[in-house]
Amino acid sequence: MTFVVRRVRVDEWQQVRALRLQALHDPAASIAFLDSVENASRQPDEFWQQRTSNAAVGDDAAQFIAIDADGEWFGTVTVLHPLGVETGLVVGVYVADGYRGSGTIDALLTAAVDWTTARQATALTLEVHVDNARARAAYLRNGFALTGETTTADIGEEYVMLRELTPGARRVTS
Repeated sequence: MTFVVRRVRVDEWQQVRALRLQALHDPAASIAFLDSVENASRQPDEFWQQRTSNAAVGDDAAQFIAIDADGEWFGTVTVLHPLGVETGLVVGVYVADGYRGSGTIDALLTAAVDWTTARQATALTLEVHVDNARARAAYLRNGFALTGETTTADIGEEYVMLRELTPGARRVTS
């Protein structure tokens, strides 16, 4: 399967909204997102425009998307990393059913790692629901480790995972 991973662009707010709603309709959404279809659907266009702008060109967040050869958006990851903070936070991870197992999550997380390390982060963290074994396995495969910490969110208990980074380093591709 051929696909591209890149950062969202400011003018793509409608696609960002559509992909978020698609993710929230996923059967695993109840243990993967701190949002709901109902809440996201109620947000005005301005909310999505601002969110997309921040993720496209902002200094504190970046959203990366996976797009197939036909132009269909099917995966996303967002990383939050305010300047001056040593650790970035991975949120909003989604790969559509039918694209899972294609290496998409690996490519999305690599983009997040590259962006965060270029900004001098020393680590990336994320939280994954204790019942979301599929996501946890993908994160482990991508260098994240369980920290032994758990948190409790509205969706239940979550494991905290961490990936150490080398600040300023970027993956070399040929």
